[in-house]
Amino acid sequence: MPAPRGAPAAPSEFPTSSSQEALMQTVLPRSYLFVPGNRPERFDKACAAGADAVIIDLEDAVAPPHKAAARDAVAGWLSPQRPVLLRINGADSAWFADDLRLCQLPGVAGIVLPKAEQTSVLQQLAAANPRALLLPLIETAQGFWNALQLARGPSVQRLMFGSIDFQLDLGIEGDDDALLYFRSQLVLVSRLAGIGAPVDGVTTALGDGRQLQADTARARRLGFGAKLCIHPAQVAQVNAGFSPSDEEAAWAQRVLAAAQASQGAAVALDGKMIDRPVILRAERIAAQAARR
Repeated sequence: MPAPRGAPAAPSEFPTSSSQEALMQTVLPRSYLFVPGNRPERFDKACAAGADAVIIDLEDAVAPPHKAAARDAVAGWLSPQRPVLLRINGADSAWFADDLRLCQLPGVAGIVLPKAEQTSVLQQLAAANPRALLLPLIETAQGFWNALQLARGPSVQRLMFGSIDFQLDLGIEGDDDALLYFRSQLVLVSRLAGIGAPVDGVTTALGDGRQLQADTARARRLGFGAKLCIHPAQVAQVNAGFSPSDEEAAWAQRVLAAAQASQGAAVALDGKMIDRPVILRAERIAAQAARR
């Protein structure tokens, strides 16, 4: 499940070097697996699928007539021994108030807010469950416009990109160059807010490993730190895509060994000086490689 994030920056400040170092060493989830909230027989299977975090979905995956039953099923299954995230219904929906009460139960480690646009809603969520991490989904033009404010909201660990709904809201066709600007901006505002790297949207092409690999590689290349999954079969490939390669892991170990041997003195490796940013990157890679 998601690890605690580093201390957030003050609203008008760029993150300090110490807070950024702490964030760089924090190992956050690589994969988030959705499971429909009205399919309780799949909850345990989702938790055993290898995803770093599981999101029980009460929004898009559950039709309006089944919302109450899904909420009851989740309430009966939740346990502190198997913490999960909940994607609740939007703040303007008829189900938000009941979902908010559900979020107060033990076992809710985090709350995914769909179509996040206003920090006032994040404040409501944080008040309902001060222990839960918040993950706003950027799915609308207004949410994107307010992304930096949302990233600086209470208890926010990282932003998620709801690319499909975002395309629909803006009338955008295509998922590559057409969304490049928006993806890069989410990476930028996350850094400015001092939170974790954002989470990229889903790949809807089930069974198409080549497309999933390309989407995951693009997300990592742009600075994203994780990806949403809609099927257990996608998890292993996404985890691998956001994990260091053998070559990267070996490089990190060599950097750390050289830095330790130098005992603080300037040192070069492969003809390049090893400075603090290089050591921090090596530490992060080593931490990520340790859980492969």
